[in-house]
Amino acid sequence: MGRLAQFSASRQSQVISFAFQGLKRVLCLGAHSDDIEIGCGGTLLRLTELSKDIEVYWVVFCSNAERAREAEASAQAFLRNASKKTIVVTPFRDGFLPYVGGEVKDFFEQLKRTFDPELIFTHFRHDLHQDHRLLCELTWNTYRNHMVLEYEIPKYDGDFSAPNFFVPLSKAICTAKVQHLMQHFGSQRSKHWFSEDLFYSTLRIRGMEANSPTQFAEGFYCRKMILS
Repeated sequence: MGRLAQFSASRQSQVISFAFQGLKRVLCLGAHSDDIEIGCGGTLLRLTELSKDIEVYWVVFCSNAERAREAEASAQAFLRNASKKTIVVTPFRDGFLPYVGGEVKDFFEQLKRTFDPELIFTHFRHDLHQDHRLLCELTWNTYRNHMVLEYEIPKYDGDFSAPNFFVPLSKAICTAKVQHLMQHFGSQRSKHWFSEDLFYSTLRIRGMEANSPTQFAEGFYCRKMILS
């Protein structure tokens, strides 16, 4: 059984490496200052561990002065191994993105001319938070020929679904992800859902669903994938 487990871990590592082989440019989109980290922070740590040549463009849309500082510090921590990183935090009002949709659309059009990604992380299409849904819609509206992975955010609304794309993660990466979240987002620690056990639980459930040899994984929703 030990050899089988080792073989399974090796094979899954090879699959992950193959899926992201040659990946150079990654775009991360988050409505709020901790969304990217919660949704795909472990995968980003894994990607920058696999390759030292990855360039990451990281955009957070809603912030105030305090949350902008948190977003910047956190992004720096998660992208410490990236070969190149651009971190953009815009001051849109939390909860109001759909009501200033024209301005957000303009930002996407500018972003399209600025950065051409090979992989995009964005919010889940059926997320019940209105800011999250708008960003997902504009992601697909703007980037029509790109690989897009939609991440999930645990919340009171209870909108978790069934991911169809999983990235197994080591315990060390999961620990780093959770520690970064707790360290950098002091403004959120008083919220009942912002806790270590919730983040680990999500990683563990997705790891079980993915039959991850490490027991942990992040889950994503992939609408379309083209193998070339």
